[in-house]
Amino acid sequence: MKIENLVAYPLRCRLERPFSYSQKWVTHRTTVLVKVMTDEGITGWGEVFCHDAWAAVTGMIEQTYKPLLIGRNPLDIEIIWEHLYNWTKDYGQKGITTAALSGVDIALWDIYGKATGLPIYQLLGGAFRQQIQAYATGMYITECADPAIALAEEACRYVEQGFRAMKMKVGFGIQADTRYIQSVRSAIGEDVELMVDANHAYDVASAIRLGRILETYDIAWFEEPVSPEDVAGYCRVRQALDIPIAGGEAEFTRYGFRDLIVQGAVDIVQPDLCLTGGISEGRKIATLASAWHVRCLPHVWGTAVGLAAALHFLAALPNIPPSLNPQPLMVELDQTEHPLRQLTYLPGYVKDGFIQVPDQPGLGVEVDETHLARYCPS
Repeated sequence: MKIENLVAYPLRCRLERPFSYSQKWVTHRTTVLVKVMTDEGITGWGEVFCHDAWAAVTGMIEQTYKPLLIGRNPLDIEIIWEHLYNWTKDYGQKGITTAALSGVDIALWDIYGKATGLPIYQLLGGAFRQQIQAYATGMYITECADPAIALAEEACRYVEQGFRAMKMKVGFGIQADTRYIQSVRSAIGEDVELMVDANHAYDVASAIRLGRILETYDIAWFEEPVSPEDVAGYCRVRQALDIPIAGGEAEFTRYGFRDLIVQGAVDIVQPDLCLTGGISEGRKIATLASAWHVRCLPHVWGTAVGLAAALHFLAALPNIPPSLNPQPLMVELDQTEHPLRQLTYLPGYVKDGFIQVPDQPGLGVEVDETHLARYCPS
């Protein structure tokens, strides 16, 4: 079997109701889907998490990676990964090059599963679990009369839908953050897990100050408290607080995660498989994390393609630490407006706060190709 063609589909759609987090207002949703075709008629799909960098990602895939892939055996996944990574190493150890590689890698795993008739989790060694608890990611700031009330109402809707864990945004100033957290916690009660994500809005001193307030509200983890480049700052925040510290959604490859893990910067690593190097590199990051007894819960913020990759990945991870009553491995389920999600379909989806791991060959995702052109930016 040989790779016959490769196409990148940049997709972009304006939102009806923009929302914000600590860094910016989100007015559009974007992604890049990657389609790899073989001479045996088997097609694989991948996804790239790239925000507004869709043009650069598309160019990297179609102009740099495509000529290197045509004629290759798509099942040589590790060989291809190393070849593409090392081809761009002199200028691209992180960023667009690795993000683009991630989409290609996921598509190759999809082909591998379809060629063997097996779901990806089986190719990864088998499933420790057939369903995974989902946590709702939402509670961004929108234009409204009182964000604290709006956030509490949104959180209650997630509880009504069966979610037992959810994550909200912080990073709007310590006083505002405290008010928002207090409002949400009061609305959902003490039995629902609540996580917060600052999207690296604070310096070390401010993050520690907010973290001490968070501890009084039984927060499950404090995500990206400081800038991703500031590993030493992460260490200082973690040492000062009792609350678990999470990070890594903006990190790339095992080499970047090595520094977070070995230096003791985080309790939870959050690689995004559509950014950090795909399923192949995600496995290495998870193995490194397990050697240091650090939990691995991937970041997910795209279509069903990226979500399915995360589900297979999580299904094949052991509990850390092993226990009869382990801390559950959870998958992030974005609840914000995302019209591009309608282009991909994942069977099973959510029931009572859990997602069934797909058991179809490959990713187990269907892509509606008939409407892709509608969202491709000109």
